[in-house]
Amino acid sequence: MTTQTIIPLAWAKDWLTQPKNQYINGEWVKGENLNWDLKNPANGESLCQIPLASSQQVEATAVIANQHHEAGTWSKVSRTERANLLRAIATLIRNNVEKLALLETLPNGKLFSESMTDDIPTCADIFDYYAGWTDKYYGETSPVDKGFLNYTLKEPIGVCALIAPWNFPLYQASLKIAPALAMGNIVIIKPSEYTPLTTVFLMELIDEALNIPAGVINMLLTDGASANQLTLSHNVHKVSFTGSTDIGRRIVQNSGQSNLKSTTLELGGKSPCIFFEDAPDLDGAIDRAFTVMFSHKGEKCSEPTRFIIHSNIYDYVLDKLITKAEAIKCGNPLSADVDQGPQCNEVQFNKIMEYIKIGKSEARLVTGGYADTEGENAKGYFIRPTIFADVAPDARIAQEEIFGPVLSCIRFDTTEEAISIANGTEYGLAAGLYTANVSRAHKVAEQLDSGMLFINRYGCYGLAAPFGGFKQSGWGKEMAIHSLSSYTKTKGVWVYYGDA
Repeated sequence: MTTQTIIPLAWAKDWLTQPKNQYINGEWVKGENLNWDLKNPANGESLCQIPLASSQQVEATAVIANQHHEAGTWSKVSRTERANLLRAIATLIRNNVEKLALLETLPNGKLFSESMTDDIPTCADIFDYYAGWTDKYYGETSPVDKGFLNYTLKEPIGVCALIAPWNFPLYQASLKIAPALAMGNIVIIKPSEYTPLTTVFLMELIDEALNIPAGVINMLLTDGASANQLTLSHNVHKVSFTGSTDIGRRIVQNSGQSNLKSTTLELGGKSPCIFFEDAPDLDGAIDRAFTVMFSHKGEKCSEPTRFIIHSNIYDYVLDKLITKAEAIKCGNPLSADVDQGPQCNEVQFNKIMEYIKIGKSEARLVTGGYADTEGENAKGYFIRPTIFADVAPDARIAQEEIFGPVLSCIRFDTTEEAISIANGTEYGLAAGLYTANVSRAHKVAEQLDSGMLFINRYGCYGLAAPFGGFKQSGWGKEMAIHSLSSYTKTKGVWVYYGDA
């Protein structure tokens, strides 16, 4: 018997009326800048007012954080205690899944069911996973000349500024906070001003329930202009950023202008999915690729926004996609019978609509292509799933990241052509392919220039596998052991013990 999830609307209504402050050095502090009016993208209504942190508050927080780093406030805490704290955070998340899922959905617009099943439970898993790494990231001994011993120490990198995006707010924040804490660092988390609620609530839970030293985890609620100080500050030693490639470039420039701080960048994507004519279970492949593309209203960096389809099956695949797209119901993301919620904010809505306009001049629109804002959707940022056919590989809609429910379908005839099209953008985050030919699968996988490859099932993720792209899709990896190197520095130690 399945228990129906009760959405805690009354609780959220009351919680949203309470002050939303910065969390700095173990205290709740009011932001010094003007109020940010946080909106519900489903109806345009105000959710709450948030006084944003000024750039002066941002720098003051960085100074305090660096003082704690230098004092060893967290790095001197035993690894067992660190692990216990991370597991305790996981428990807090699991005990508040419904509340966190609602706070994730309200400002973002993703389905409540997506928050409940995809996002929030995984956040708890992330903290549990990295709790296991606190005492397992080893140094090494090096094979040096006789009479010497050389070994390495893995030390915390310092103050980590963690800048999370608005599309997966708590999930992306967790992917940064957990490994940073596991390795003994001091954290400053900066959620997007569009979707800060889950981070605020989690910090409230941590502050109330856990005995974590003041200043170890700090939270800044601010906009990009003030947050820019984190990337310039000499008191910050590492920036982990998930967002647009343009902002990623600016962070790299700021690092060079300041203290050459370490940067991990998870940036844009224009990921291809190749359908060869011998794709096994073609209907299943179409269903999976469509779901990954259009779930979370297409606001995902690794989604397959380009379907590269062999000419012999092109029309069949396109017809199936059109049928699936036209069956999608847009509406209130809290409703059980809705398939797609609104885009996160007005800026993103307008950007997507402008790309749809561009697409109409470049390719053949086969479904969607308009805002679904009639009736109950009148005040929301709803866009129909949109599919363009016969898209040229060099068209803007096939080259530039749209970050919304807009799919480009491109024909190919030869394997070489498919590879060339797939690699023909500035991005290299993910790629997928469907084929029954094992040899071709491996040969194509070797030639696709992307950080992640999915063969016969697009979109496979796990905490023990690295996530990250090539080219202008970013630097470094998140998840798995691979993320830990970006939150540590390696010290080589030489010992001379003389000739034997």
